[in-house]
Amino acid sequence: MNRPRPAGGGAASRPRRPVRAVLFDRDGTLVEDVPYNGDPDLVRPVDGAREAVRLLRARGIRTGVVTNQSGIARGLITAADVRRVNERVDALLGPFDVWAVCPHGPGDGCHCRKPAPGMIQWAAGRLCAEPAGIVVVGDIGADMEAARRAGAHGILVPTPVTRPEETARAEHVAPDLTTAVRAILAGPPRGRVLADERPAEAAFAGGTPPAPGAAARRPR
Repeated sequence: MNRPRPAGGGAASRPRRPVRAVLFDRDGTLVEDVPYNGDPDLVRPVDGAREAVRLLRARGIRTGVVTNQSGIARGLITAADVRRVNERVDALLGPFDVWAVCPHGPGDGCHCRKPAPGMIQWAAGRLCAEPAGIVVVGDIGADMEAARRAGAHGILVPTPVTRPEETARAEHVAPDLTTAVRAILAGPPRGRVLADERPAEAAFAGGTPPAPGAAARRPR
């Protein structure tokens, strides 16, 4: 016998899937952005990074890093340099469950370089997690576009290099890393500006003025 379906049985009324994993951009999101960094001694975690990853691990949520490193293709750093920097990040903030590094340049036509979804899809496979259960946290539009193309959620945490139009296009925006992670702990993100009452334009447009001598935005 066919039973009547309960009212309000659409996708919006279904329980949200728990977040299985969080993938972080590296430079500007987990650690201070040092252009084409090949020196582990220059690695400095951003404010709140240690607390953020600790909160996730305490809840059993797996963590990973997905990072464009076009300095390899440009001949500015080597794959070994990147590996040493990543090992330093892992020592300070890890251990992360998965690392994905794209060594290609913008014109190489690869499928891994963000905003392409390749690294996120590969990391999802390594973590045995569906993209719908993954949140990508980053500081530029390429991170958010890669998440969208992969079928994952994206949270933008703007920095001085984040363009206003990237903030305006982001589905979810958080003022800092800790706020982003605290929102994730409740499930996949809801709402545009997470845990912040200010309008997105007032809170984030243009970011924080860069310090004197700060590096201009460069391709990663």
